Amino acid sequence: MRLQALTRRQLLQGAAAGVATGVATPRFAAPSPPVQRRRPGPYAAGVLPRGVRSRFVAGVNGLRMHVLEAGLRAGARASVLLLHGFPELAYSWRRLMPALAAAGYHVMAPDLRGYGRTDGTDVRYDDDLRPFRMLNQVRDMLALVSAFGYRRVHLAGHDFGSLVASWCAVARPDVFRSVVLMSAPFGGTATLPFTTAAAPRAAAGAAGGARLPARLLPHEERRLERQPPAAAPRVVRRRAGPPAPLLRPGPRQGMAETVAEHMPSAAEIAACEWLPDDELRVYSAEYRRTGFQGGLQWYRSVGSVSSIFGGGINADLQVFAGRTIDQPSLFIAGPRDWASTSAPAPSSAWKGAPAPTCGACTSWRGPGTGCSRSSRPRSTGW
Repeated sequence: MRLQALTRRQLLQGAAAGVATGVATPRFAAPSPPVQRRRPGPYAAGVLPRGVRSRFVAGVNGLRMHVLEAGLRAGARASVLLLHGFPELAYSWRRLMPALAAAGYHVMAPDLRGYGRTDGTDVRYDDDLRPFRMLNQVRDMLALVSAFGYRRVHLAGHDFGSLVASWCAVARPDVFRSVVLMSAPFGGTATLPFTTAAAPRAAAGAAGGARLPARLLPHEERRLERQPPAAAPRVVRRRAGPPAPLLRPGPRQGMAETVAEHMPSAAEIAACEWLPDDELRVYSAEYRRTGFQGGLQWYRSVGSVSSIFGGGINADLQVFAGRTIDQPSLFIAGPRDWASTSAPAPSSAWKGAPAPTCGACTSWRGPGTGCSRSSRPRSTGW
């Protein structure tokens, strides 16, 4: 696989704005020319660890989906589905997949809709967001599991993949029999108006369901869209040394400005061991080819024209109002993980009573649920 060389500093400066992408209400316009004009093939030999395979699965809810696979279906204990976040790829799970396969599992890790080599990367800012609504993403996962011939799987998700995994668990507990959420906690399902039949109309309307806070800034997304595709994903997680300080954006400060003072030095970059340059170039090559908009559409579908709890294009999620994650589940976060400290999930999202927090994240210990903490932020193997 021939990958164009970029310096690590160029990559680290590339997509900081994308980590906290904008949620501006889209302005509908004529479709723009696609960024990606030619379908790529599987990864070349030597890109993946031994035992991990790159392949495509057609007809996955209308997509040709790129999937990394490890282990064999025949004789497997069970199947495990791994969902990446932003700005990641299925490749982010490459180090975990051989270990799961060695333990007897058949492991699948897709490039999610709009990412990497899966269809849906040829989108622009003003394109229709409905293909990226949450229930359609759940359909993507159901279709993929079905395509592999499974009726039940174990599920794990990181970052935005954790949110998709949460909704998969809520919507189809018969298929997704256990779930592991990493870094990003589940915020719970909708709260519908209750006992409002006799209330004045204004009061009844005010009693609507909960909504995610719109914490993302639209100007960041526009700025990222104007950047050339060569600007590859920003990586701020490091294994060497102590964890980076907890970063919180100010009211008018985006992610890029917030993390600027914490950029690793040239010496720290040169000493990096957990993400060698040849592995980093896999990410830069993919995002150079596709741009970031496919991944950004996921965030915009949640925060721009609707709420994740129902309304707009996500109104169908209201049918799950009051549902919780009842199957065996685990939430994993490091003590300085951004999402678990800036947006802790309510205990009502999980079955069972809340337990005292571990300091690293909000935790719950109900039937089959729990929390794990680490002395440093966990990573799926960027």
